Amino acid sequence: MSGVKISFLGTGAGGSIHRAHTAIVVDCPDGTRVLLDASSGNSVFRNAGSLGMAPETFRHLLLSHDHADHMSGLPLIQLVHTRADPGGPPLEVHTGPNALENVKLLCQATTPGLSINRDGATNYRGRQIYQWHPSGADQTVKLGPGTNASCFPVDHIPGALGWRVDCDGMTVVFSGDTMLSPSLVEAARGARLLIHEAYGTEADRESAQLAAHSVAADAGKAASRAGVAELILTHITNQYHSDPKPLLDEARQHFDGPISLAHDLYQVEVS
Repeated sequence: MSGVKISFLGTGAGGSIHRAHTAIVVDCPDGTRVLLDASSGNSVFRNAGSLGMAPETFRHLLLSHDHADHMSGLPLIQLVHTRADPGGPPLEVHTGPNALENVKLLCQATTPGLSINRDGATNYRGRQIYQWHPSGADQTVKLGPGTNASCFPVDHIPGALGWRVDCDGMTVVFSGDTMLSPSLVEAARGARLLIHEAYGTEADRESAQLAAHSVAADAGKAASRAGVAELILTHITNQYHSDPKPLLDEARQHFDGPISLAHDLYQVEVS
């Protein structure tokens, strides 16, 4: 693979009943596989399996924040990952300190026999199944020979992050949940791809802002200001599931590069 392959395992907003919740796989040319957010339920490996992705190939999770639609699938990801590769390495969880504390509570509450410590967690057999990585805006994390990740603050809930993944000279940026964010624009400058939430259109701005989300116009503005090559919209509400054209039309008023709207199992390769 010469480019970066993006696979959308979940593309729905929190209240979605038509789409799985947020989870995105980034496959880099050096063989590194990165999971952006953990969705909910068992949708990550259900949809990953539909795309031929084996559970044991998932090692790195970059978590944007601790809302249920983004993190509550983690215990089932770990369960399937561990069963698929009983002697393999732990699941590496990268997120902000605020979210990490709630990740620990979630895992403790849902995993019998789990023993949590500062660096990770072991199961009832004493095997380490999680490795914790508290992440801050001043850090770059090496995930593979040619793959690095860094995070940046966004405007959603306290501690919410966006993520930037650099793969052999190509950059993919994920907004997480956010309103129009100057720090996101800065982090995404010159990126090959920006994946940005689009909670609605200008007609929905009041409700979007009450929940600290972006509308499609904001996604287009962020892409334009950052000078990215391509924009993909995600985090879609029920209202726009069947007819996403208004979201695309609105984003195109602000960004003249290629724009698409993700759906579950959507894949794209960028180079």
